[in-house]
Amino acid sequence: MPKIVRFEKFGAPDVLKVFDEPLQEPGPGDVRLKVEALGLNRAEVMLREGKYVTVPQFPARIGIEAAGIVDAVGEGVTDVKVGERVSAVPFLSWDQFGNWIPDSVVKYGVYGESAVVPAWTVARNPEGTSAVDAAAIWCQYLTAWGGMVDYAGLNQESIVLVTAASSSAGLGALQIAKAEGALTIAATRTAAKRQFLLDAGADDVIVTDEENLPERIKKITNGQGFTIAYDPIGGPLMGELIESAMPCGIIVNYGNLSSDNINFYILSMLAKRLAIKSHSIFDTMRDANARERGQRYVFDRVKSGALSPIIDSTFPLDDVVAAHRHMESNEQKGKIIVTT
Repeated sequence: MPKIVRFEKFGAPDVLKVFDEPLQEPGPGDVRLKVEALGLNRAEVMLREGKYVTVPQFPARIGIEAAGIVDAVGEGVTDVKVGERVSAVPFLSWDQFGNWIPDSVVKYGVYGESAVVPAWTVARNPEGTSAVDAAAIWCQYLTAWGGMVDYAGLNQESIVLVTAASSSAGLGALQIAKAEGALTIAATRTAAKRQFLLDAGADDVIVTDEENLPERIKKITNGQGFTIAYDPIGGPLMGELIESAMPCGIIVNYGNLSSDNINFYILSMLAKRLAIKSHSIFDTMRDANARERGQRYVFDRVKSGALSPIIDSTFPLDDVVAAHRHMESNEQKGKIIVTT
């Protein structure tokens, strides 16, 4: 019987437990993966803590991103074959108006040695990509593609600010911005990560615990400000981003690491005619056209080597609690992977 991770109440990492469970058969339109590696994401921490956009049913499975081998397909599945190496791309269910609903969180979860996911959510791995790397590809790169390329029009004229830049999502955004020829500025709280971010491709680094973000942005850009900010923090930082943007700049917010309220004068935003885009990979995934274009963009650039995930660390499945504790430490530099 495969090992499966579940949790029976909200709380700290140690609410995650590993169980031996019977192999689940895929339903109509689903595929089953023999999971080889899974990527950790902040969404799973929020789900475990009871702070996510949807609520699970206990005892709940958990996990939205994994790589493995298809070992069974459900009725009606014709475009995914048994034996193919694929990745489960993160998604959420939605209603007819586009509101997120809990169906996917209640029904699916990839933490474990086996996982069942909808066939339309899997993507073939680029040839030669290891399971560890494949489990680190889709959430970071497809989210950044949707926010920066598809929405914000990232190009070689762009000046891109990436906050929380040492996270896997931040590093993925830096790589995409560099691949498009943009000027890249990484923001991080501590000086200990400065050289790492420069080595990872940032043209400049701002240490926010020691430096004034708007002043440094203006200095780096000769007074212009950034054209695109890619931010998972929100909260009070939003006021600093508005101050640091150039006129008609775009702030793409894809997370809520700060639980504090946003507090700024709308006039400051109006004066610069700024756009603040609340962005999620889930919106890319529910649009078939965007999903196809985004997956092709990522697939081609991973295959060519233009995009290459940075792996912080790997943990065995039995140490999934330790992996979550490491994520909560905020010490990681890149993607945390759990292997089966």
